[in-house]
This record gives sequence, structure tokens and C-alpha cells, in this order.
Amino acid sequence: MSKNVRVRFAPSPTGPLHIGGVRTALFNYLFAKKHKGTFVLRIEDTDQNRYVEGAEDYIVESLNWCGIPFYEGPGKNEKFGPYRQSERKHLYRQYAEELIAKGKAYYAFDTTEALDTNRKEHEAKGETFIYNWHNRLKLSNSLSLSEDELKAKLEAGDDYVIRFKSPQDETLHLKDIIRGDIKIDTNVLDDKVLFKSDGMPTYHLANIVDDHLMEITHVIRGEEWLPSLALHQQLYDAFGWKSPEFAHLPLILKPTGKGKLSKRDGDKLGFPVFPLEWKDPKSGEVSRGYKEDGYFPEAMVNFLAFLGWNPGTEQEIFSLNELINAFDLERVHKSGARFDPEKIKWFNHHYMQNHDNDELAMKFKASRPELASIDINYISMVVGLVKERATFISDFWELSSFFFEAPKSYVEKSAKKAWKDDTDSIMKELVSVISNIDVVSAENLQIEIKEWITKKDIGFGKVMQPLRLALVGDLKGPDLFQIMFLIGRDAAVRRIELAIAQIN
Repeated sequence: MSKNVRVRFAPSPTGPLHIGGVRTALFNYLFAKKHKGTFVLRIEDTDQNRYVEGAEDYIVESLNWCGIPFYEGPGKNEKFGPYRQSERKHLYRQYAEELIAKGKAYYAFDTTEALDTNRKEHEAKGETFIYNWHNRLKLSNSLSLSEDELKAKLEAGDDYVIRFKSPQDETLHLKDIIRGDIKIDTNVLDDKVLFKSDGMPTYHLANIVDDHLMEITHVIRGEEWLPSLALHQQLYDAFGWKSPEFAHLPLILKPTGKGKLSKRDGDKLGFPVFPLEWKDPKSGEVSRGYKEDGYFPEAMVNFLAFLGWNPGTEQEIFSLNELINAFDLERVHKSGARFDPEKIKWFNHHYMQNHDNDELAMKFKASRPELASIDINYISMVVGLVKERATFISDFWELSSFFFEAPKSYVEKSAKKAWKDDTDSIMKELVSVISNIDVVSAENLQIEIKEWITKKDIGFGKVMQPLRLALVGDLKGPDLFQIMFLIGRDAAVRRIELAIAQIN
């Protein structure tokens, strides 16, 4: 790819960043990095009525947490700034008026009430009201008004919008990297509003102008914007600008595979749909985030990459650099991608195994007040033994509590299975054996105890099961000799003696 690739992620700060938005940002980031291009963040806040305080900061924090930070955007490498559309509003009017001068757009003075009346009249006839070539000369706009009438309205300061003049009886030929060639009959298109009466551009005009001025080469966005492609291409043509290449990503579907994934689905099935926890500044409602739920950013990125894209191989685990090298828009699917909350857990479990034990131990210690006085090196050794069974750091306590405190009770079912009539005498003799072992490693504990079992000709299960029950409180946990070594010989003896006293 010879030209300098520039892509943008352009969210609206109307609330927390949905997981679908993160996927869009990720695909833009991967494409930019693959082609040694630039990943731009632009905040599209033209709709001031829906602006939510804190949403922009949330978007930036989410991208940073995921490890896909923007290179160019608000407050960062502002080559084409500003990057908030509300700070660029002085730019857009001149472009809207340029389209009017070219005969590609027009002033429309129709009131909301007049448009509602037209809409209802059409509905009464079973028709859909579309503002375009077939009725615009019957409505109140600069195409239907005389020059004097138009001048009078403008001088009087009457409210107006500027609409695009969509052509009649033409066929648009559009290209999409993912979806191929698309044909559109212009007769079905409406004359979209480009500039609103409040002095702000609509998304459509601002989007096109900003992409042009910021020299965006590829527009990679969600499928929900596919219906806007016809207007956007026409706007590029109307201005005489070269359009970027377009790629519309498939929807992320509910776990059932039917319908677009929403926050309601996450609430219902118990998983987040946002990268970070979000507290609504108005309602105070708190929405869960993947970070706070204990997911690793690498797991989330790896998972999201496979929602609508496939490398064409059996490989599923990809580092970010591997994703960059493998990513290709040609391998993005057209059909929707089903969100599987169990699959992201699978990814998280994998990345848990790759994480440094010391780092995990620090997070584990911070999460449990019971560990405040415990040496971090000891916690790290424990984590190394139990993490293969863990998906989240929050799983560690259930998997390892017996390393930090003796069991206070014994699982009844396990006790019935492990503790027989002769167990007391066997365990008492085992206490004597363990007390005389010079413990230097888990291995030497294992050798000494197994030699004793063999010499006594006792079945291994008759010793190992009640020993595990005494140390753990249940028939679970990692290697038994590692447990004994870490808690120490004296603690192990005390636990066995307590079990002898309490079980039976």
C-alpha cells in the first residue's frame, strides 16, 4: 500500500464506549499499524443535547487500557486539530454554503409542525414520507421559493436547515472492501439535513469534511453506518474530493446469535458490555466493566479480534504484534459475529497462565485484607501453584485459602470418602513420620512419605486422601507435597492432629 494510511476512530461522547466500539477501534488500530499508518481519535460531539460529562475521558482510558492508544487526537500530536467537532464548528458552514453555490444543496424552511403534518398525511395513505425529488418543489425551501421570497426569509432570520439535493433517476456504484460492489437507486434516497438550525452540522457533513481535512484514507466503521455510505460518497463527489476507501464491519450479535448485542443482554446474562466500569453521572447507575471484572486487556483484545475476523488458520492465541501482522480487511466477514461470554473467559484463562506470578500476587494481595501481613514471595509461590485452575484473580482465594489459614471444617462428603475406621491410627503414625523429616523441598517430603507408605504396605489412597482432607478441608487443591512444603512441617502436623480430633 503506497499511500500514507490514515484511519480514525470517531465515537460520540454520549455514554460509555460499547464493546462494539472497542472492536471498531481495534480494527482501525490493527490496520494502521499493519500499514505503518496513523490511528486518529476524533470526538464527534455535534449533538450537544446527548453529550455526557466524562464520556470522552472514558473513551481515552478504555483505548489506553486495551493497549490500543491513539497516535493523533485531542491533546496529542495535533497535526490536524482540533479533534473535537464542537471546536471545529466554524469550519462547516462554509462547506454547506459551497454546496448551495454548486447547486448540490439548498435551504429548507419547513417547520417541525409542517413536516409532521406531511408525515401523518402520508401514513394515513399507507405511504412513507420522504423529503426528496418527488416533493421538494411543493415544500418550503430555496428550490420552491422565488429569489425575493428566499432573500426575505434569510434577512428576517427565519430558521432553516441546509439539505443535500439527492439526484433523480441515477444509479450509484459504491465500493466496500468487505462487502464488494453496491448499487443504489438514487430515487429512494432522501435529502438529508447537512446543517441544522442551531448552527451545528449534522454528523454527515462534519464527518465528510473532517475526514477530508484530516486526510483520512480508509473509513473502517460499523455496519450501522452502511446506509449512510450513499450520501457520503455523493458528498465527496459533490465537493470534487477523492473519497477514502470504506469498510463496514459486521454487527456484534447477542449470544443467541439473533439481534445486536446490548447492555440489556449483558445485564440479563451476567457479563459486561463495556471495557471499564461506568457510573452514569445523572442516574448514578453503575455498569460493569471488563477491567473491574478481572479480565486482562490482552484477553479482551484477542477475543474481540475474532468477532468478525479470521486469520484463515487454526491459531487462536495472538499477541498484539501477531494480530497486527496477520490482520487483513479482506478476511473480515460480512455476516454478524455472535458474542460468546464463555469464549472470552477461555482467553482470560490462557492469559492468566502467561502472567508473571509476582504481578498476579500483588493484585491478589491487594484484593484480600487477610493477606495484608503475608510475605509477597510466599503469595507468589502459592499463585504459581493454583493459577492453572483460575480464570480470574478473584478465583485465587477459593483455590488457595488453605495456604494461609488452617481449615475450620471439613466437607462432609469428602470426609466420608477419605476417613475410615483405621484412618486415625494411620494419621497418628504419619504425624510421627513427618515430624522426623528434615524438610528441604517438596520432593524430599514426597520421597520420605512414599517410602514409608511402601514399607508399611498401606494403599496410597488410605494415606493421601485423609492427608489432603486434613491439610485442605476437602479433596481438592494442587500437589499435596507442595502444600505441605509451603505451609511448613509444623503447620502440617498441627492440621493432621486437628483432623484426628475433629473427624469421626
